[in-house]
Amino acid sequence: MPHSTAVSDTTLSVTQLLRRIKNAVEIGVGEVWVEGEVSNLRKQPSGHWYFTLKDEGAQIACAMFSASRREGSKELRDGVKVRVFAEATLYEARGTLQIIVLRAEAVGAGDLQAKFEALKRKLHAEGLFDAGKKKHLPRFPTRVGFVTSDTGAALQDMLNVLGRRASWVIPVLISVRVQGRGAEQEIAAAIREFSRRERAGEGVCDVLIVGRGGGSLEDLWCFNEEIVARAIAECPLPVISAVGHEIDFTIADFAADVRAPTPSAAAELVSPDAEELGRMMETIRARMFQLSMAKLSSMGRQLEFLRRGPFTKDSSRLLRESHTKLDQAEQRLDSAMQRFFAERWQRIEHLQKRLASRHPARWQEAMAEHLAQLTPRLDQAVMKALQMQETMLDHLQTLMRTLSPEAPLQRGYSITFDAAGNLLRNRSDVQAGAILVTRLSDGEIYSKVENTSKLNELNLYPAPSP
Repeated sequence: MPHSTAVSDTTLSVTQLLRRIKNAVEIGVGEVWVEGEVSNLRKQPSGHWYFTLKDEGAQIACAMFSASRREGSKELRDGVKVRVFAEATLYEARGTLQIIVLRAEAVGAGDLQAKFEALKRKLHAEGLFDAGKKKHLPRFPTRVGFVTSDTGAALQDMLNVLGRRASWVIPVLISVRVQGRGAEQEIAAAIREFSRRERAGEGVCDVLIVGRGGGSLEDLWCFNEEIVARAIAECPLPVISAVGHEIDFTIADFAADVRAPTPSAAAELVSPDAEELGRMMETIRARMFQLSMAKLSSMGRQLEFLRRGPFTKDSSRLLRESHTKLDQAEQRLDSAMQRFFAERWQRIEHLQKRLASRHPARWQEAMAEHLAQLTPRLDQAVMKALQMQETMLDHLQTLMRTLSPEAPLQRGYSITFDAAGNLLRNRSDVQAGAILVTRLSDGEIYSKVENTSKLNELNLYPAPSP
């Protein structure tokens, strides 16, 4: 029976299938850290980089868009093992899985760099890197100490520089391991040994070089340990840090008194060039010869002048004028001293007179005399003030009597009050039956109001006959 295949309603197009796979990858995997080795790195003019990340068993395509602006892009090189933070996705046009790299870092570099920065901040806060504590290098050292490996190329480079530039310099080496676990302990112990010798007065070295040749961050890490930094900072000798290449920086560089970009540069710092010193010495010798000859020539001319001068004839004539000048100076000094003392005595007499005039007894007499003159004036002023007050008082008494409410009573007038003592000014202020008090000059009259009408209204008086 022939086999037949029916077309299902759920058949997907390639695009639909890849889109489903892409969604599943982006949702299921999302953003992850991936570690591997970089290969086939391609940098496009557009600024986008494409490369492959692989390990022993597999590989995956990677893309870093706008790579120059991405953190850690400088770490991406063929053959370098890196760790990248990326977004897993699927490139639909080719149906291939890839990751979009958002940042990259060398494997282990992130942790080491963070440790480096943390220790650097700690020691800086303690003042271990202060510029004011840095010691100056000796200009012409005769013995130079080395803390490095006796098998490394760095030591040979430094010895070659010393032999070429300053063959008189004596190297003193304490060999140590410069990488690997425990190397920092050996380095710190060697530095402390040089410090002990210096404090003991043995005078072993004038300056100390601590370092090694180049290497990876892990290789140089023993020079980033706190124990090495503290040993360098506590060393009484000037210390030069010469670790790695010019681009390499370690904690030892900051703790040392001077940082050299390379070990060879450190050797040049402590070894003045013999040829340059020779030229300098020749210049100094020639200059000293010229100055000596000029001085001898000047002294010869002075000696010749004295030989042919007045000293060869009669020395008494030379002293005669000096004696005359000395006598005149003595007379001027005597006259000046006499004038000086005379002026001082006059000044003293003047001050004594001023002191006598300002004596407390004289001042008291003057004050008593002045007080005697003021007393009569005070009495006169007091009497005059009393008279003025008395006149004013009489005037006020007269004015008071004139303005007193009692004055009109003396002239035959009277004042009427109601029972409450209120002064009556209008007829409307009085009601029938009210008690009134009329005050006269010799007393008061009490009355009762019967009516407030006028007399002619009450018919108390007959109207006149026509």
